[in-house]
Amino acid sequence: MNSFAPLVSVVQYVLMFIVLGAAIVTVSIGNLFRAAIFLAFTLLGVAGLYFFLHADFIAAMQILIYVGAIMTLVIFAVMLTGKMQDPLVAQSNRQKIPAFIILCGVSAFLIPTILKAPWRTLATPHATTAANLGRALMGEFVFPFEIVSLVLLVALIGAIATARSDE
Repeated sequence: MNSFAPLVSVVQYVLMFIVLGAAIVTVSIGNLFRAAIFLAFTLLGVAGLYFFLHADFIAAMQILIYVGAIMTLVIFAVMLTGKMQDPLVAQSNRQKIPAFIILCGVSAFLIPTILKAPWRTLATPHATTAANLGRALMGEFVFPFEIVSLVLLVALIGAIATARSDE
């Protein structure tokens, strides 16, 4: 038995509460820039939870793609939008009450379902997921992987051709 198991559980719960707190602040704060920063903290915390679930590849992709690339784009978009700094622009959402009602309805359905679910735990963690995924992608799934890369390349060329000006 691992002597660090109680400490790992405490860290997981602390990380879970940090993620929940950052997510609540993300949707409730009035400043759009600060909401984007708290969204980055939320996504980073979710990546930490993926690491605790031994899904290291998903955690690394969460950090690289969402926290790194997507949040950089969101923050640049917020900073480059000049009208967001105008004090006359309302930065509040008038749909807080309907959103809260929907939240209560979904929570009334999900919480009993989560509490009744038979959650299984593994005695030993799986091997590293990145190594297994790499072997699968470069082994039996190499052909579909290359086809997807070609489809993405064609989509990229199409996006460039569409965005290019006709001057």
